[in-house]
Amino acid sequence: MNILEVKNLTKKYGDFIAVDNMSLSVAQGEIFGFLGANGAGKSTTIHIISSLIQSTDGQISILGKDIHKFNKFAKMNIGIVPQDIAIYENLTAYENVQFFAGLYGLRGAELHERVMEALHFVGLSDKAKSIPGSFSGGMKRRLNIACAIAHRPKLIIMDEPTVGIDPQSRNYILASVRKLNEMGCTIIYTSHYMEEVEEICSRIAIIDHGKIIAEGTKEQLKAIITDTKDIWIEVKSTQNLNVEKVKEISGVKAIQVEENIVKINSDTGVNNLNKIIQLFMNLDIEIRSVQEQAPNLEMVFLTLTGRKLRD
Repeated sequence: MNILEVKNLTKKYGDFIAVDNMSLSVAQGEIFGFLGANGAGKSTTIHIISSLIQSTDGQISILGKDIHKFNKFAKMNIGIVPQDIAIYENLTAYENVQFFAGLYGLRGAELHERVMEALHFVGLSDKAKSIPGSFSGGMKRRLNIACAIAHRPKLIIMDEPTVGIDPQSRNYILASVRKLNEMGCTIIYTSHYMEEVEEICSRIAIIDHGKIIAEGTKEQLKAIITDTKDIWIEVKSTQNLNVEKVKEISGVKAIQVEENIVKINSDTGVNNLNKIIQLFMNLDIEIRSVQEQAPNLEMVFLTLTGRKLRD
């Protein structure tokens, strides 16, 4: 079942079309990556799904229910982790989560239980009585997540949750995203860090000029721009190299020798690196280094949009 359905979504600001007749679906249990350069329409789309702004046209449903007709149901099932940290500096960590969870109707013992559960999940239960003003950037980001998950939403929208934080906090948040997903949450994840999206997302959509221009798994998106990879092997000497034997290995398409570098072009769908290395060893060729250069998500994005993600 799809937890989110977007059909023919359009948002206009005068003559400017921010979102252009967009349709997409997110299945329950996915970590869905949503990529777009600044001004592509990504944030506008997220704000419409979150009911923060109204669309000009189109339909959106959460768990099969229209978000306009069943607005309360939609809000109860969505948690939002905004790009800009949305916490109150003059309230304790506990009071922050308590405030946001209370907006969803939680009261009494259940409210306390959910607040502590959320703080424990993000590793801040020992900071429950502390003021966020004393927190690091990473701790504030984690508190932001706690505020978004205390009401146990089925769909969590995370907009740049790791921007501007240290590597340790970043890794903690990425681990939390995976854990939330394992617990049954569906996640829409946006980031300017391509390696994050490539690492954790099961499916990805690329948006440009208000339209989705590509969608699929990492492998499907990479296949759009190329179906080959390059393997560069630096050797001590190419004297014993048998080019024809290398070409006989499954997946190898071409081989080029430049001084002590053997450049092999191969099918991305064939895992043949071990066979290539074994052949070199059998030919008594000393290998100094190996580099496998397969297309990555950033290459896909640049090829399709002509822009860097932060443009």
